[in-house]
Amino acid sequence: MGRITKIRRLAILLFVAPMMAQGQEDGVRLRIAPALEDSGLVQFLRPRFSLKTGVQVQVVPEGGNVVLDDQANGEARPVLARGDVVYYVSVGEDKGANRFADWLLSDVGQRAIEQFRPESGQPFTGAAGLAKVVAEVVPEGDVARGEALSYRNCGRCHVIGERNRMKGIGSTPSFALLRGFPDWQQRFGGYYALNPHPSFSQIVDVTDPFDPAHPPPINPLELTLKDLDDILAFVATIKPADLGAPLQTQ
Repeated sequence: MGRITKIRRLAILLFVAPMMAQGQEDGVRLRIAPALEDSGLVQFLRPRFSLKTGVQVQVVPEGGNVVLDDQANGEARPVLARGDVVYYVSVGEDKGANRFADWLLSDVGQRAIEQFRPESGQPFTGAAGLAKVVAEVVPEGDVARGEALSYRNCGRCHVIGERNRMKGIGSTPSFALLRGFPDWQQRFGGYYALNPHPSFSQIVDVTDPFDPAHPPPINPLELTLKDLDDILAFVATIKPADLGAPLQTQ
């Protein structure tokens, strides 16, 4: 009887050990930007992903097989945004890492991101759609038309240039400041997905109509993809702001 028990135990170990190794191999070691960690977003997302997939997510201070930060390096893909800051996900070759990234970029993951309500600060929005828009938008439009569109549509909040230098909203970044960001094409090409723009902006044949129960709080902004091409062409001509220059030049 004792020998049979030992054989059974050995059989169980031989069966379970590969499963344990597979689980460790598929685990997600997530490194995130400090601002994301402080917001509580990841703590909100982790159990939802793990409950769905059985893959555990561990936040690590360095290394990691999944990285969430605001640097658009290599194969990193835009996944979420907070105000004008876009965060990107990059992954290693681990199966679990790719499952987590795919979940974040899926409709379910994007909805989960937007369901989170931080205790303070702006809410988050899904930004997975920015990847396609950025790939299609290149600065080859009509520069003069893009300048006119920018002043007419964006100048009520942003400082575009000298013509409206004193008319922008103080807390809203100028076009010159935004032009200095390495991902400026993504910010401009997908602006309508970044808060607060979704509440009053529409891109013809791209965004859904406004909900009649929640009309835009200000005069709506409606553009076409051709308009975006022209605006991007104009923005490409803007000299990036020198962050060390006097404030009046921003």
